[in-house]
Amino acid sequence: MEPNVIIGIVAAIVVIAVIAIVWYLHSRRSADRKAQQEQSPTAAVGDQRASDREPGRPESAEPEAPGQSATSASAGNAPESSAVTEPAAASAVATQPPVQPALDKPEGARSRIERLRAKLARSSNPFGKALFNILAKDNLSEADWEDVEDTLLLADVGAEASAQLVDELRTDSRITGTADPAQVREALRSKLLDLVGPDMDRRLNASKEGANTPSVIIMVGVNGTGKTTTAGKLARLFVADGKQVMMGAADTFRAAAADQLETWGAKVGVPVVRSDKDGADPASVAFEAAARAKDEHADVLIIDTAGRLQNKANLMDELGKIRRVTEKNLPVDEVLLVLDATTGQNGMAQAKVFAEAIGITGVVLSKLDGSAKGGIVISVQKELGVPVKLVGLGEGPDDLAPFDPEGFVDGILA
Repeated sequence: MEPNVIIGIVAAIVVIAVIAIVWYLHSRRSADRKAQQEQSPTAAVGDQRASDREPGRPESAEPEAPGQSATSASAGNAPESSAVTEPAAASAVATQPPVQPALDKPEGARSRIERLRAKLARSSNPFGKALFNILAKDNLSEADWEDVEDTLLLADVGAEASAQLVDELRTDSRITGTADPAQVREALRSKLLDLVGPDMDRRLNASKEGANTPSVIIMVGVNGTGKTTTAGKLARLFVADGKQVMMGAADTFRAAAADQLETWGAKVGVPVVRSDKDGADPASVAFEAAARAKDEHADVLIIDTAGRLQNKANLMDELGKIRRVTEKNLPVDEVLLVLDATTGQNGMAQAKVFAEAIGITGVVLSKLDGSAKGGIVISVQKELGVPVKLVGLGEGPDDLAPFDPEGFVDGILA
């Protein structure tokens, strides 16, 4: 065979081999790309979108595919075998109950009374100190006795009670005799304690043996006395005593009143019955609250009412309507009048009108701290014939305490 023929044949074989190798490599790369696309179609689409995206356009500006969520987009990068288990996992997460915040643990009544004494002792205006300084003099003149009466009047004790106390002090040998400071203090303490009334039953009706269940308490008072706040604090006091409490937001005229009450209730797990719109009929809210409290076997139902101006007869009549409607489901055991202790004798006119309109069983004195004069405790009981049952001594959630006559007198004489 000619050498040229042999060279041609070898050259042809080499060319064919090179073509075969190139074709094989191209086919292998195409197969690899196809396999990758089948495993991650979303990533391939994303790669294609990334190549089509305008230069400088941020990835977050890319419109989301219809019906595609963030969860489904991220799931595209996972192997197909995980697609079967993901719906079950998502369902398990969705059915888990929401995490409830930890509830407050309200302070008990006993420790509150101790704090009551301490706060009264630190008060900037305990009229007992002024009385003691006058009565501890060696010889009391007529002018001194006038100062005693003036001090009592300025402390909002009231004219009748002040005159009674002065007459009793003037005939007490412990004061008109040796004027020993210890004897003077004991004489003043006993006289003040008699005026405050240590023998009055100050228990809330809901705390008495044989109380109705649920026991209904209606909170009344004029605007600005802290009535809604007091209702929330009272609920905490009952919760600390282990009672199941419910509240009714019958103050439908003040937009924030129901929200405020719900905030208080949420902290101690107390449900609140409220209207779904502002300006609803307060009596209807009270009626529904009484029905629910009865159905759910609550121990105590506290109904908060709107602040009333005592000279508005129609609004006072509405309080009577709230009571009548509530009693269609449950008897009303308690009507607590919330008075601002700093208003002094001005609060007496309010108290009398409320007593006539709805009948009150007890008084709550709010803001009985350093700015109050203290004597309002004596005068309000003397005028209304009902006891002061609770006092508020601050803005803390547990600064509402059962009124303790001895603690009150000892506090103002400390």
